[in-house]
Amino acid sequence: MTKSFTGGLNSLLGGDQPKTKPEHKKAGRPKTNTRVIEKASQEGTRDGETRATFIVREDLLDKFKAIAYWDRNLIKNIINSALEDYVERYEKKNGTVKPIPKRGK
Repeated sequence: MTKSFTGGLNSLLGGDQPKTKPEHKKAGRPKTNTRVIEKASQEGTRDGETRATFIVREDLLDKFKAIAYWDRNLIKNIINSALEDYVERYEKKNGTVKPIPKRGK
């Protein structure tokens, strides 16, 4: 088997350039999301979602992961459900959650 270096040499000397590969389109349905991204934490998420980082006890996270695994669900869905349950219990006891006031007002 012999190797040909003419493509590399020709390109250095200004000869014929090798043809580039045509760009491949991604498979699947085209994205039609018209969402306006207001924060970097929203990039790559669906409408109504944002990315958040929390510090959590390792034993609780392991249990959430196990629940998600055994229920064949996503961890984010299990955590959203737990947060919804907490807010519901809080509001039953304390009334509707008041939004945090804007700064300077």
